[in-house]
Amino acid sequence: MTATEFYQQLRTEVAKAVVGQEEAVRLCGLALAVGGHVLLEGVPGVAKTLLAKSLARALDVDFGRVQFTPDLLPSDIVGTAIYDLQTREFRTRKGPVFTNVLLADEINRAPAKVQSALLEAMEEHGVTMEGKQTQLPDPFLVLATQNPIEYEGTYPLPEAQQDRFLFKVVLDYPTAEEEVEVLRRWDSGIELRDPVQAGVTASLSATFLAEVRAEVTRVTFSDELKRYVVDLAVATRHAPELTLGASTRGEVLLLLAAKAAAAFEGRDFATPDDIKGVLRPTFRHRLLLRPEAEVAGHTSDSVLDGVVAQVTPPR
Repeated sequence: MTATEFYQQLRTEVAKAVVGQEEAVRLCGLALAVGGHVLLEGVPGVAKTLLAKSLARALDVDFGRVQFTPDLLPSDIVGTAIYDLQTREFRTRKGPVFTNVLLADEINRAPAKVQSALLEAMEEHGVTMEGKQTQLPDPFLVLATQNPIEYEGTYPLPEAQQDRFLFKVVLDYPTAEEEVEVLRRWDSGIELRDPVQAGVTASLSATFLAEVRAEVTRVTFSDELKRYVVDLAVATRHAPELTLGASTRGEVLLLLAAKAAAAFEGRDFATPDDIKGVLRPTFRHRLLLRPEAEVAGHTSDSVLDGVVAQVTPPR
């Protein structure tokens, strides 16, 4: 299965449950294609959880969900060793992180120790239990959600953890036409909260995903484009509105995301437009605005738009 066919099939299946949010679906597909993780930010009720469940259903892989709360412990995520009275031996009880698609719901409500445990899983694709690292299933995708308008009882994600996410996807309200379609489906008796009842079928597989990842690695990325990626990152570090620019990890992830975007378009070579198309979601969470810039109305996205206008792309 080609990357284009994979994306078209993924989009078709997810659309049976999720109305609209096409850009979020595309970015999640790109993340799957390069083994990255996604931070979903949006107000309650814009289908963040449904999107994660639908992706797992379409791929026919295991799905796990953790509702993050202030009293959560690292062992609640990764698991722990428990004593079996019958065998008189310790055995490992694996936590919900041992899955293929993990929904970390309201991740910013968890304390630092829990966030660190998840950070190791995201970076190493493994967790440390009883002093030994245990590998996680492949594929492994974390879809973390956070509410941008509610801060009581939350722990802001540290920059180091945000840097582990490939994309930060901002989910807005659907259009009026899309909301009418949501009401129409509910009124007809379709249970949209359950992807299975909504008609999402397991038409893809981890084998197909492996083929897509192999195709992405074969996409040509010229030295001129590599220089363009570096120039964009360097420009963020010198932007007067920012105290923190994009990291080297961000450059690597931007390269991978652009290659996947090219593969989804059916091309074996990347272009500057592929880079521009994924720049915002790849860099926006790696930037730190100056307070005076925020007061002036600047956002990470507006700064990135200025950077794109400033840096000349290769021809």
